[in-house]
Amino acid sequence: MELISGLKRTEAGVIPEDWRVETIANCCDYADYRGKTPPKTPSGIFLITARNVRKGFIDYSESQEYVPINLYEEIMRRGKPRIGDVLITTEAPLGNVAQVDREDVALAQRIIKYRPKTHELYPDYLKYYFLSSRFQEILNAHGSGTTAKGIKGRVLHQLPVVLPSPEEQRAISTVLIDLDSLIVRIEQFIAKKRDLKQAVMQQLLTGQTRLPGFSGSWKTKTLGEIATIKDGTHQTPNYVPSGIPFYSVEHVTSGDFANTKFISEDEHQFLTKSYKIEKGDILMTRIGSIGDCKLIDWDVNASFYVSLALLKIQPGNSAAYVVHYSRSVSFQNEIEIHSLPSAIPRKINLGPISKIKIVLPELNEQNAIASVLTDMDAELAILEQRLAKTRDLKQAMMQELLTGKTRLVTSEAIHA
Repeated sequence: MELISGLKRTEAGVIPEDWRVETIANCCDYADYRGKTPPKTPSGIFLITARNVRKGFIDYSESQEYVPINLYEEIMRRGKPRIGDVLITTEAPLGNVAQVDREDVALAQRIIKYRPKTHELYPDYLKYYFLSSRFQEILNAHGSGTTAKGIKGRVLHQLPVVLPSPEEQRAISTVLIDLDSLIVRIEQFIAKKRDLKQAVMQQLLTGQTRLPGFSGSWKTKTLGEIATIKDGTHQTPNYVPSGIPFYSVEHVTSGDFANTKFISEDEHQFLTKSYKIEKGDILMTRIGSIGDCKLIDWDVNASFYVSLALLKIQPGNSAAYVVHYSRSVSFQNEIEIHSLPSAIPRKINLGPISKIKIVLPELNEQNAIASVLTDMDAELAILEQRLAKTRDLKQAMMQELLTGKTRLVTSEAIHA
């Protein structure tokens, strides 16, 4: 295939003519920390392990291990980390990348630290290049192993780095850093909104705070008193390429009811001759993941598996309220009490489900509480969509910028 003018083919793929390719070893100093496992202590210098290195950042909440302060110099004799150094995991997992953001840390095995030799390579750019789909494909192609894929240091050092000019590296990095900052801000905002919702749930679902215009006592009832409870088919059905959706646990836990397996219309009619899912019902997980509830708030024509319980809420009670209440600590405690104590996977039977206690105000207050919490869920869903779109935008920008398909700095501007 003939290349477009201004591009060239390299071992790292097609890139602009004014970009060059070097091996990692030619443009970076490195330190490989493989060898003896350092001694651990309850406190001291934080030890960054392969589990701490995620896709673009260091997660200090994961694998909290420490090494003795007095042994730090010996443990880091191959090279102390410096802010901006780029870390890449060599196995379990392979290819996670982050930058050092504090110097009071030690580095464990299965991590290699890279530091650009000159200002010709911008550290932030190196991080994003290592994270790019192009480099990850090259990395995986050179990896070995089946159960835990890994790569030897001497092989990794010889992999290619695509190098635009330093000016273009900085421009690319600035765009991607700004997108990362926006992603973090959205994540933090979502976390605050979730915390707020949890606090509101605690207040409203216990009656500690009453919505304006409501008073009166609440009643404690069991699910069996307010709902008819059934489970799905106990036999694995015959799946077909298209037809009637068939729901199972993963659809409730993920909230994704669009991607399902299918059964035939005839089998569906047979399975639902006694009862069927209807709009306004609740599906609750009861095997594996237990106690997760989903309100069926759409027109539905589907069958479901034995791993789910179907709750048909009786008139005078709000199904939406029951679903919100199912996320409370009180409800989850009831689930634990009534589940089978030694079952693997976890399981709760229909009889015990009917004995789960739920605290209920009058119907109007149930509806009002459910409305407040549903509105908060809707706001969170919008934020989650915004977060997903921003992450997708970042991936698209990485693909464009790190391959030279989109240029932020032209070769004419570089050499002007």
